[in-house]
Amino acid sequence: MDIRQLRYFLAVAEEGQVTGAAKRLNMEQPPLSRQMKLLEDELGVALFDRSGKRLVLTHAGELLRRRAERLLHQFQETIEEVQELDSGVRGMLSIGSVVSCVSLLPQRIERFHERFPQVTFKIHEGDHFLLGDLLEKRSLELVVARLPFEAAFEPDRYTVLHLPPDPLVALLPSSWPQASEEGKLGMEALAEHPFLSLKSNMTTGMHDRVLKAFHESGHEPRILCECSSVAIILALVAAGIGATILPKSVLASFPLTSITMYELAHTPFYSEVGLVWIKDRYLSKSARNFIETFAE
Repeated sequence: MDIRQLRYFLAVAEEGQVTGAAKRLNMEQPPLSRQMKLLEDELGVALFDRSGKRLVLTHAGELLRRRAERLLHQFQETIEEVQELDSGVRGMLSIGSVVSCVSLLPQRIERFHERFPQVTFKIHEGDHFLLGDLLEKRSLELVVARLPFEAAFEPDRYTVLHLPPDPLVALLPSSWPQASEEGKLGMEALAEHPFLSLKSNMTTGMHDRVLKAFHESGHEPRILCECSSVAIILALVAAGIGATILPKSVLASFPLTSITMYELAHTPFYSEVGLVWIKDRYLSKSARNFIETFAE
């Protein structure tokens, strides 16, 4: 018994005759009669009472009719769901983000959810190497990260959609004397304070950019602590331990309690941000639709 036979059976049951069902199905009557006989032989029961002018369903035939209608409805729903999945309106989208880029996601997710409410999200947070590994394993399709994305040795491994540059700002404890009335701070002033640098054993991009800015200004930072956690660095700043430089967008995800922000004077610089995926690998329609929210 297959889907085709069930469709034939329902047509005969609804028409009450093979002739009308054959016309409706756009086929000849003898093949349709053979299919009904084969179906009855396979099930080992009579599906129709053929004693009258019209075919009447037996008890077994009535049971099959109810089940066949349900099965065909589920089958059609499955086809539609698969088609919708391919068009990006259902399913789950797995994306990753470094913690300093998390603030870039809520607005896009909200916009995406308004358009595709049946798509759910799985979000992973980690450093470049963890997120790169998850991309390789196909556990993630997309990653939002600071550039360059350091997870692969091959320079052409990823496709990158460049996002607007993110200005870096200086963050000092509010308990310290006001460092600038203009709201701007030079590297020379930062060099006078203990400095907290964002750096892990494997991802050094932000740390290297900050050191370069200090060197170009002719000053050396007094590095008190290197830390891979943005949250810990901000907690240390709030506690009066030291100063730091971080991307401005980070502050949208963390309260600035006991922290004062200053723009960088004389040598303003930016963090490059990108949406990353593996080149030449299939992306789901949901992933492609999500990319469009960044490209708008």
